[in-house]
Amino acid sequence: MVVMNRDLDILDLVYRFRFCLGRHVGALVEFTGTRACDRRLKALVDGGYLTRKKYLYGVPYLYTVSHKGRILIGANKRENKIRLEQIHHDVLVLDTLIYFKEKYRFSLDNIESERELHIKDGFGTRKHHPDFVFNVKGKSYAVEIELNQKSKERLESNIRNNYLRFDNQIWVTGNNKVFVMIEKFQNEYHNIEIIRLEELKCQESKLSE
Repeated sequence: MVVMNRDLDILDLVYRFRFCLGRHVGALVEFTGTRACDRRLKALVDGGYLTRKKYLYGVPYLYTVSHKGRILIGANKRENKIRLEQIHHDVLVLDTLIYFKEKYRFSLDNIESERELHIKDGFGTRKHHPDFVFNVKGKSYAVEIELNQKSKERLESNIRNNYLRFDNQIWVTGNNKVFVMIEKFQNEYHNIEIIRLEELKCQESKLSE
């Protein structure tokens, strides 16, 4: 196959977020239709640049970058490990990225994934980073998908870290206890926005109409 610039964009996206579903590639690389996206993904799988595998019942096939694909884009040659317990969370991260990309109209060049932020740290103690960060009109936005309740101390530590590093922080949760906990920090950390997961999904469907 002849590798096109869009193919490199697909491989780069999938690598940055460890995996993508077909719908994520279609929306974020901006294909005109599902069929065109599916055809190109199949070509990349057949060409050995992507792998396609079913990991969990009820979750569509996950696309990951193969060894050949990583060499092509100059990425780390080590295979990405897919953590089964993280799949639902990571799918929501990409769904949320689609929502904000459509809302604020930024390009993929204006985002950094959690993985990229960790790579910047190099070796040493692993720090907490948001699920992704995007920049619009000179302002930075840290986005956190929080599905499970954490201790108050740990949650505040993450909020404080975001407060010091970014202009805005957006927390997305479907857990009411988490929502209430974050809400209590809004007076002290004024750059917090909280979005309920159900509201985001509703708003996302309106944006796609």
